[in-house]
Amino acid sequence: MSFYGSQIPDVPQELPKNLFRYGEQTIWSSQYIPGGAAVANATFRLFTTPQGQQGQGYTNALSIAETNLKEGGRVPAAVAYDVFGICLQVLGNTAGADGATFNAPIDTAAEVADLLNILNNSVISWDFTQTQVDVAPAMLVGAGGGAFGAVGSTAAALGHMNNGAGGCFLYRKHPVALPGQTTFALLARFGSRAPVLGVSPGGPSYALRIVLAGYYKNVIEIG
Repeated sequence: MSFYGSQIPDVPQELPKNLFRYGEQTIWSSQYIPGGAAVANATFRLFTTPQGQQGQGYTNALSIAETNLKEGGRVPAAVAYDVFGICLQVLGNTAGADGATFNAPIDTAAEVADLLNILNNSVISWDFTQTQVDVAPAMLVGAGGGAFGAVGSTAAALGHMNNGAGGCFLYRKHPVALPGQTTFALLARFGSRAPVLGVSPGGPSYALRIVLAGYYKNVIEIG
């Protein structure tokens, strides 16, 4: 009994052999689409190419801006990871091929049409080993609030269209669980009515960057 007469809880006879560490983290991957690409009925697989390798439409090796994967199709550090949110960004490039930076504003009628083409004609889906699960149209898997803003008549004009979509898609009650050894990918699938992106091979190109927001659980052995 304790000093105040209450029952003392049972004390384990053995020390714990491991601890659980939790934390929130984002995982991202991107797909390059060159100028003049015909995207009707196209399917792009993201989260398959790690840093330092070529893939997902890029002709140069992917860097930290394109992905933080260390191994294609697997969660970094092989920890259990639960996804509660998905975001999609559309990045603009003035060049028609990989090599330039993605810092171009979307400020012409043709580029705005490309942005709306991506948001209106593509669907984001999970791709596991033997199962595909559709998440939502890209318009609902966004990162900025929709296509809005002031459009300039020249590249030097002030203001440009916001290149996001709706708010971040959230799993409000049931996150998607990715065990540490699970192989996964996300698909950007376009419908049959999507027009050509970038107008011509020398026209603007785009990258689709998908960000997964979630939390991980890591077991730390101490005994």
